[in-house]
Amino acid sequence: MRIGQGFDAHRFKPGGRLVLGGVEIPHDQGMAAHSDGDVAIHALCDALLGALALGDIGQHFPDSDAEFEGIDSRILLRKVMTLIGERHHRVHNIDLTLIAQQPKLAPYIQAMREIFASDLQTDIDNVSIKATTTEKMGFTGRGEGIAAMASVLLSPIK
Repeated sequence: MRIGQGFDAHRFKPGGRLVLGGVEIPHDQGMAAHSDGDVAIHALCDALLGALALGDIGQHFPDSDAEFEGIDSRILLRKVMTLIGERHHRVHNIDLTLIAQQPKLAPYIQAMREIFASDLQTDIDNVSIKATTTEKMGFTGRGEGIAAMASVLLSPIK
């Protein structure tokens, strides 16, 4: 078994789209980022890559590369999953926490779980996603952005 952990955060920007876990969420602000700014997927990609000592998302998809400007982060996740499969591993389970004062994320978590189960080629029971606030402390608490933490367990394919 291999364990990985990942973290990502992005600040809000006026306008634009807010996408988390592949789900577009109605909000008056989007994420300031080179890609679509999906912190959930970015944290998950870092956890997956870290589990097999493959570096981080920035090494594989640098923000200096125009190819990734505005890209749907699900495409990046699928590319990471190809790397995981090439190394004969599969997702055993994931646990992801979204950290945001607003918007409220609970109504979107099931859809995120379904997307992750599909993209990770695993059963939905292996996908845990939670949301929390920081009780108005720090940048997320002040509504300046969103963060995500992810842990993954990979198991070898026999």
